[in-house]
Parts: sequence; structure tokens; C-alpha cells
Amino acid sequence: MMHAEQTPMEAATPLLQVQGIRKLYAPGKGVDGVDFDLYPGEILGIVGESGSGKTTLLGCLSGSLIPDQGRVFYRNRDDRKLDLYNISESDRRVLLRTEWGVVHQHARDGLRMSVSAGANIGERLMAVGGRHYGQLREAGENWLREVEIDPVRINDTPRTFSGGMQQRLQIARNLVTGPRLIFMDEPTGGLDVSVQARLLDLLRNLVMDLGLAVVLVTHDLAVARLLSHRLMVMKQGKVVEHGLTDQVLDDPRHPYTQLLVSSVLGN
Repeated sequence: MMHAEQTPMEAATPLLQVQGIRKLYAPGKGVDGVDFDLYPGEILGIVGESGSGKTTLLGCLSGSLIPDQGRVFYRNRDDRKLDLYNISESDRRVLLRTEWGVVHQHARDGLRMSVSAGANIGERLMAVGGRHYGQLREAGENWLREVEIDPVRINDTPRTFSGGMQQRLQIARNLVTGPRLIFMDEPTGGLDVSVQARLLDLLRNLVMDLGLAVVLVTHDLAVARLLSHRLMVMKQGKVVEHGLTDQVLDDPRHPYTQLLVSSVLGN
């Protein structure tokens, strides 16, 4: 099993190539010239204070926002290099339902709260051609177990679940189609510390077992250290530091990164 301090860059071909992404709402607000490559099975953490541009960048990468400048290329399962902003909106939606997943900070943004837990998982399978009720239900039960939810809750709606359970259900919904790339926006935000720890442990195991590539946005350096191979530090829309996670956190070079790390240590 791969440890977070290692990086799978021996994979020669990037899964995602990000070139010069720029989307500014005002000077220093948004994203201003971000470049990086992401490799299969690699977890990239993006950290920075509120307003640093992390979430805007994630929106551009996942296709929910179109940048003013820049390009994103994704190499799909068929080994075709897709230009994210030059494919159709419907093709982007297909990517999000099949090879990609998005785990939102607030589970209600990634779940249908009025339908059952099983339907939340089954809907995503149906989007890729699943039709057999018995198989959909079996997959739902299996994935509830995977994310540590009792399968007897399969007919219950997410409204009846705790915040931690809703987040785990959202993860199951995303992973059921066997995606290759997951975008996570503050996946442990707003949860109690004990619930966070359990969710992080679950995420770490699932991501490693499935060999997923992940772009993780978080303000929590402890979350970034536990999950990420590489770290990108953002300030006012720009990347101010980028490197292996342990190197960045243990020996920060940029004054802003030093401030972030020292503020955590000082708490």
C-alpha cells in the first residue's frame, strides 16, 4: 500500500494536465495562472486560507466553472486526451457521472435528500446503464457496507442520517461507478473531530485501495498531511509553494506557508 509521503509519478502519462488557469473576480480574488500535472493514483492537496482561490480552482477543474484563460486536459479510460473546455456540456456531464466524482463539503449539495440512500447510489449506476433492480440494490447494500453504513438503512432518506453518515453516503454515491478522478471540497468540514477522524481513515483506505487520483481542497493542514502526496499552497489566486506534502509542511520555504504552518502549531 502506498503511503502519503510517496508519490506515484512513475506513471509516465499525466491523468490531468492543468495549464495557465485564470479566473479572476477582482484583483487577487479567484485563480491567477495555475499549472500542474496530476498522475494516476496521486492525491494533490490544495491549501490556503478562505478566499485564496482554492474552490474557484476546483470549480474550473471539474468543469462547473469556465476560466477566462487556460486549458485542462484529461486522459480518459480509452486513452484519449480530452480538452475539457472544448468538449460539449453533455460530454462533461457524462465524465462527472462516470470517470469523475465530486465530494462536496455539504453533503446535501451532492445527494438527493428526498430519495432513499439506495436510490442515491443506484441513480449513479443507472446513469451508466444499470437497469436490473436486484443488481442495483445489491450494489447499494455493498457500498453502504464499504462506507460503514448498516445496509438496513438502504430505504431511509439521507435526511434521517447524521452529518457524518450523509458524507459517507455521498462518497459511496461517487465511487459506485468506479471513477478514476475525484474532486473533494473540504470533505471533513463542519464535522465533529471524532467523526472527522473516522471519515478520514475511511477516505484514506478507499482512495488507496481503489488507486484513485484526487484533487483535495482543504484549509486543514492535518487533513492535507494525512491524505496528500503533494501539496499546493495558494494565496490570492496564485500558487506560492508546491512540493511533496511532508517537505512543504516540515520545511516551508514561502513566508505565507511558514505562517500557515506556525499558526497550526501555535493552536
